[in-house]
Amino acid sequence: MKVFDEIESEVQSYARAFPRVFNKAQGEYLYDEDGTQYLDFLAGAGTLNYGHNNPVFKEALLEYIQQDGITHGLDLHTKAKREFLETFYEKILKPRDLNYVMQFTGPTGTNAVEAAMKIARKYKGRENIISFTNGFHGCSMGALSATGNSHHRGAAGVSMSGISRMPYDGYLGDDIDTTAYLDKVLSDSSSGVDHPAAVLVETVQGEGGINAASIEWLRNLQAVCRKHDVLLIVDDIQAGCGRTGSYFSFEEAGIEPDIVTLSKSLSGYGLPFAVVLMRPELDQWKPGEHNGTFRGNNLAFVTAKAAIEHYWSDDKFAKEVQRKGDYIGQRLETIVEKFGDGNMTTRGRGMFRGLNCVSGDLAGQITREAFKHGLVIETSGADDHVVKTLCPLTISDENLKRALDIVEAAVEKVLKGTEVPEEHDFFADDSAEAEAPKAELAGAA
Repeated sequence: MKVFDEIESEVQSYARAFPRVFNKAQGEYLYDEDGTQYLDFLAGAGTLNYGHNNPVFKEALLEYIQQDGITHGLDLHTKAKREFLETFYEKILKPRDLNYVMQFTGPTGTNAVEAAMKIARKYKGRENIISFTNGFHGCSMGALSATGNSHHRGAAGVSMSGISRMPYDGYLGDDIDTTAYLDKVLSDSSSGVDHPAAVLVETVQGEGGINAASIEWLRNLQAVCRKHDVLLIVDDIQAGCGRTGSYFSFEEAGIEPDIVTLSKSLSGYGLPFAVVLMRPELDQWKPGEHNGTFRGNNLAFVTAKAAIEHYWSDDKFAKEVQRKGDYIGQRLETIVEKFGDGNMTTRGRGMFRGLNCVSGDLAGQITREAFKHGLVIETSGADDHVVKTLCPLTISDENLKRALDIVEAAVEKVLKGTEVPEEHDFFADDSAEAEAPKAELAGAA
């Protein structure tokens, strides 16, 4: 670990929580240099929805490389790009009756958010954008201005403008519809909130603490945007690509955003890739007006196409995600009932769930205890108070049960001082299968 301490910047974060040198991964497994196996409930912070080194994607990628396929092509037309666009249209957009054009931005989520905000301002001719409490949209300056977390905002070193922040669903309590407040301030010329170009929202706030907006709230939000001639941007960077049980996280609400940002699991293989989807009439860019050296990753085109063809040609995979998500939700509810004492709650939707521990110290103790027993799992929220379950969507029933057993045992250990039983120790028997998980998960569907 010496070279990391001496050479790498102090900005590193995940390495502090999981101080191992990892060198191999497959599916839901991570391995360190000593050969120790871990279950991965971090999954690249939502970048590995289909697991590590998915064999379907790897085969397609290796074949492409072996044939000397284009690796870097700026925004030149390539065969890989064409096949990705055709597949995305036929398998994702067309079945959902969504009419979007696709802009290839720089390779990270914050690049997509920057482009989305710029095109909204350009199209509407207005500066202000509405974002929400606890929202997280990236750490480059434009996206950071829309991010709520003071830890990230404080690193900017300059003032940030062009954003008005509104309370997210549930921020003022379960009985208050905060879209009504948004409607009020947009209707009042003396509210002090300038008429915005767009509203930028996550349907489930990942880094903000797994806050899931209700279906009704999302529908009301779209109605307010349309009433006031404001564009609706859905940041689907972490919640999209199947994490909530449908390809786009907004599908269940039946809304149609004007602009959608995607990244993280879009490539399927952990390769950097980000896009902006927008209604055709919004595409008012002049050639090269928003560009970047790495806009469009041809290797990612290959794996993204394979991911869509393999998992999204029908609704089987979505139903599996929903089934597993229901199981995760039920297990977390059980943990709350057993050990919460009224101070612990569950959050989220689909396989995007969290255990709200109220205290960041408590959540940190739980994740550290889980790591001792072979589970890599992180926290989120303003005070790192939510234990965040972000496993690959492809995780086996056996390993899903085993991982949640570790979480439950870790909670019990931290709250009750009870030792974690050997059967909950992932290191105890790497080859052993958990008992009857399929039947248990089937009952959760």
